[in-house]
Order: sequence, then C-alpha cells, then structure tokens
Amino acid sequence: MLKEWVKEDRPLDEELSARLETARAELAKRQMAIKDKKLPVLVVLDGWGAAGKGSVLGRVIKNLDPRFFKCETLTQATSEETRRPFLYRYFVRIPQEGKISFFDGSWMGEVTGAYLHGKIKKKEYKSHLTSIKRFERQLNDNGYLVVKFFFHIDENEQKKRLDALSDDPNTKWRVTSKDKWQNKHYEKCMDVYDSYIEATNQFVCPWYFIDSTSKKWAELQMTEILVASIDTALAGADAKQKAPLLQNTFPLKSIPKLAEIPLDKTLTEEEYRTELDRLQKRLGELHNELYHKKIPVIIAYEGWDAAGKGGNIKRIAAALDPRGYEVHPIASPEPAEKSRHYLWRFWNRLPKDGHIAIFDRTWYGRVMVERLEGFCSENDWQRAYNEINEFEKELADWNAVIIKFWVQIDKDTQLARFTDRQNTPEKQWKITDEDWRNREKWDLYEEAVDEMLAKTNTKFAPWHVLESNDKKYARIKALKVVIKAIEKKLAED
Repeated sequence: MLKEWVKEDRPLDEELSARLETARAELAKRQMAIKDKKLPVLVVLDGWGAAGKGSVLGRVIKNLDPRFFKCETLTQATSEETRRPFLYRYFVRIPQEGKISFFDGSWMGEVTGAYLHGKIKKKEYKSHLTSIKRFERQLNDNGYLVVKFFFHIDENEQKKRLDALSDDPNTKWRVTSKDKWQNKHYEKCMDVYDSYIEATNQFVCPWYFIDSTSKKWAELQMTEILVASIDTALAGADAKQKAPLLQNTFPLKSIPKLAEIPLDKTLTEEEYRTELDRLQKRLGELHNELYHKKIPVIIAYEGWDAAGKGGNIKRIAAALDPRGYEVHPIASPEPAEKSRHYLWRFWNRLPKDGHIAIFDRTWYGRVMVERLEGFCSENDWQRAYNEINEFEKELADWNAVIIKFWVQIDKDTQLARFTDRQNTPEKQWKITDEDWRNREKWDLYEEAVDEMLAKTNTKFAPWHVLESNDKKYARIKALKVVIKAIEKKLAED
C-alpha cells in the first residue's frame, strides 16, 4: 500500500492557505459536536523519523479547546508497562466519550520496531498483528472513532532533515540512534511498514498517508481528513448503526447447564480443616515460584448472591504473600469508567507479571446484569461474548494463568442465607433490596449464565463450577483448581 501510494498534488499557496483556514475552523466546530454527541476519538500518528509528526500535531491542536483533548507520546514503554500485556499501555489511555486523544507513536512503532531489530520472531509478530486488528475493531464496535495517519517522506528527505537537526546544537538531542538506523535501512523498514499497513488496513479503521514534505500541506491533509472522518462517525452514531456480530473462532469446551450439576457434595469439619491447611501451604509455595518466574495469575469469581464468593476468596488470599496479590471488588462502574469501553476498567486492574489479581465480579457483568437490567443494548451484550474471549486470549498470550469460577447454589439455599443475613444484625450489611429483586429474576439469570458458560468456556480460559451448597466443599475445590492450574503452567514454563 505505502509503496504504491500516489501523492495528491499540493495546491498552490493561495488555495492551500484558504483551505487551511476553513479546515481549522471546521475542526474546532467538530470538537464541540464530538463533545455534544459523546463521541470518543482516538487519533494515531505514526511514520518515519523526522517526518514532522510532532510539529504538525502542534499546529493541528492550536485551534482546539485544550479541555477536551489530550496528547500522549508513546515511544518507549516504561519498566512498569513491560510487566503488563502488550496492549495494556494503549488500552488504559483510550479517551473518554466526548474527548479526543492524540497518540504520537503507537502499537505500530512498537511492533514493527521489535520485529525489525529481531526482538520478536515472525510468529509473535503475526500474533501481535491479530491483537492489533481486534483492538482497533473493538474500539470501533464500541462507538470509538479511530483515525490512523502515517507521515511519509522519502529516504533522501529524511537524511536531509536528520543532518540538519544534528548540525544544530539546540535540536541535536531530537535525533536518536533509532532514527539513524531507520534511514540507513530505509528499504528494509519500508518493506515491513508496507506489509504492516496492508495487514491492519481495516474498513472500520483505515490508514491515511500524509505527504510530509511541507508542514503546512501536512497540516491541511490531516485536518481535512479528521473533519471528514468525524462527520462520517457522527452520521453513523445518529443512525444508530449496529456493529456486526462476529462468529466465535476460539475452541470451546462443552460444559453442563447449571440445572444438571448436583449440589450434594459435602465435607466434614475434620476433612475441611486438614485439607485447608495442606492446600494453603502448597499455594503459598507456588506463589513464590510464580513471582520468581514472573507468571501472572487472574482469578475471576462470578456466582449467585450469597453463594459464598467472599469466603472462598478469603481462603485463597490467606495463603498468599500480601505483597503479591490484590483483590478487586467490582461494583457499578464509576463515571470515568462508564464513559469508556466497558473492558477499560479491567485492563486497568490487571496484575504485573508474577502477581495475582482476584476479581470479585468481573467483565462478565456485560452478559448478565447489564444484559438483564437493560444497561446496554442487545447488540452490545451479544457482541460481548466474542470480545471477552478476545480479551482473555490476550491474557493467555501474555502467559497468564486464567481461572474462572462460577459459584453455584440452589434457590432454597439462597433463600435460607438471605433470611439469615436479614435476621442477623452483624450480617445485615450483606443483604440489599437489589439482592431480593435479582432473586425474582432467578430463571432469567440462570438462562443468561448457561449461555455465558457455553460461549466463553475456552480451552485457554475455562470455567470451573464450585458446588457451594456446602461452602467448605467449594473452598477446598477452589484451592485445588487454583493449585492444579498453577502447577500446570509452571511445568510448561
């Protein structure tokens, strides 16, 4: 694509100045339209070193209201960011609805740079391309406008600019060894950039090439494309276009429906105490190995109200080094969370490698409470099964251990526990009117859970049902599942 690109003829100065004045004013108007329509916009700037991305960006934002945009320079990942999944540092920076984020540098530069310098092999490179396409498509499907620019100059122009910057003591610092290497290996870089752009040029997130031989001309191209892209996105939002439902491409494991699972399994107090002590000691030993080998673990809990999630989590956490884990109780999203992609708040809570994150309620709220309470559209929750599988695949590719629990009880057991909570003063904080309302929708929730388990029980992130009519049995089973999953990962590693 890049190699075959034919540049548009640069207009004469008088026409260029007139068009630029109009385009600047139009972009400022669109910024207010974005705010009013709550459209989140992500603008990505990539390209050759010394192509002028920063300078042009500075010109473009000059006429915008600084309260409603943010510029992010994304070149080298920090040491903290390298301990998270590949897309982490980009996902956590996506804009809120009604605002624009400009990324100076992006996942393109990270992936192509790593591939060109031999830091990743072809297999990992292709895997990253798949992740990037999913990421961009997910943003689009969830109402984001993503506009990607590649700033282009030829080899001679790049060398000329790098030499000029190097000769000036005030700008010498701007020329990096990466820029020099890129110019020296221009054709090699061109091949990789061209294939990358072709692979990631999706209909929903296309690439736009900017002729960067002139700053003023580059600014006009970028501004006019932004205005046109925003208009298209706003028209689509007004028409309430639905994102397509994609077919699941991940291997699924069969799993019984909740009604088919017997709940008569129990443990005596003596059996429980003996096993609890043994298993907690073993889990503590494994936690040290996880930290040493930098393997992250994500434990996700879903289940019926009063099923015993809290007590289950407590027994697992008691075995762990408190410096190496965190429990995340997930409630209704805060305003800043609600105004972004629904997975954003979970990306922000992912552990560092070698650490453990335990989620009390999870991203599966999208296909349960949000589905049944009407907090999202049918298209949103139907689409979420595939999006969640993609999210968990990212975690698996990061080498994380993913353990998902559904804590199961029957309706009579829930009623008995609700009644006990309501009649016991020190437990009354655990029971709410919402719990009683949810109970009235038991059959609807059971249907939703059965569908959730069937559509997201992947080989890389399987579900485990904890039979919790007897809490002691469920706690021991959970410890055994966690230990087995960690031992398996350590053996593979």
